[in-house]
Amino acid sequence: MRVLMLSWEYPPVVVGGLARHVHALARHLARDGHEVVVLCRHVAGTDASTHPKTDRVVDGVRIIRVAEDPMHVTFERDLVAWTLAMGHAMIRAGTELLRGWQPDVVHAHDWLVTHPAIALAEAARTPLVGTIHATEAGRHSGWLSHPLNQQVHSVEWWLANRVDELITCSQAMRREVAHLFEVTAEDITVIHNGIEERSWQVPAAEIAHARETYSPSGAPLLLYFGRLEWEKGVQDLLAALPGIRREHPGTRLVVAGKGRHLEELIEQARKLRVRRAVDFVGHLSDRDLRAALAAADAVVLPSRYEPFGIVALEAAAAQAPLVASTAGGLGEVVVDGETGLAFAPGDVAALSAAVDTVLADRAAAAERARTARSRLAADFDWRRIAQATAEVYRRARPGTETELGRPKIATGNAFDL
Repeated sequence: MRVLMLSWEYPPVVVGGLARHVHALARHLARDGHEVVVLCRHVAGTDASTHPKTDRVVDGVRIIRVAEDPMHVTFERDLVAWTLAMGHAMIRAGTELLRGWQPDVVHAHDWLVTHPAIALAEAARTPLVGTIHATEAGRHSGWLSHPLNQQVHSVEWWLANRVDELITCSQAMRREVAHLFEVTAEDITVIHNGIEERSWQVPAAEIAHARETYSPSGAPLLLYFGRLEWEKGVQDLLAALPGIRREHPGTRLVVAGKGRHLEELIEQARKLRVRRAVDFVGHLSDRDLRAALAAADAVVLPSRYEPFGIVALEAAAAQAPLVASTAGGLGEVVVDGETGLAFAPGDVAALSAAVDTVLADRAAAAERARTARSRLAADFDWRRIAQATAEVYRRARPGTETELGRPKIATGNAFDL
């Protein structure tokens, strides 16, 4: 099949897990013989003079990157205007593409590419498939209080109601999307994220170096990796750390990642008097991350909102003991007592107890980690995920083009309706 994918991030432009998802899916579809074109963008803040449009084939995937328009807008300050400008650039590049190439299906990944995906699918008279990876209401615990929240939610609603086939990455996300966007749950296909087929084995010397770097005294070492945003729950892990250190003196925490919440987390660590026990190390390269995972006594994922949780798969691939909340898809990835230990989102006492259990019985923790790793090939293999996605493409049929009105915006909590 000829597949046109649209995504606002694609390596090396990486903001979160979406880039890894689209990257892996595109490459595995290409390996299966499908002709895949990914329409994406350059790094934010560039323009056509520094980063002109490019059209290249990498790993069997044709990647068309559009340049930013001359208009002075930024992602951080003008999100909706920036998104519309990116969409305009994608439509121009996509229109040029369609002059000599006809896709069998257009696949939109998340709300930021809704406008160009709909426009190009209609221009090509081609079925539109959409994957919703997260929701604005979910990121804000159901509250759509500000104009920006409402704008993003309404575009997500438009995508969910306009597509011919809809995909989510977990059962939890299927329930969330069906509820928020007034679509039938049975019409949503659940296809999990996957883990890349690559070696997560790390040389002993690199593990020893990571251990010496982050815990030179040999004290217990905890690791969080991911974006530093409120919904990731790092504040709950910091809140639990004083109690963990009382039970396991000297315990240290590595926080790997970037995000808007960084300064608040640093200040929280100071107020809790654990600042010297926490290393905020920013983004780690794949190699350094694998070494840190292998060196850690426990990987803690305290998310308050998590559509899926690719980080849990990466921790499992490294055979690191897992402690994770049951938020969203994490509850499907981490099986409590079998592949890790789980706790309710925001429950600091339960988080602390789960970490204490791991540190108190290393043998049992190692056995759970081995079980988690063995499960990856069966349940989270990208070859199977690509095949399942291709099946959705094959059954997609372009529906009747209908004009949709604006959705109603909840005045209270959207999850209480």
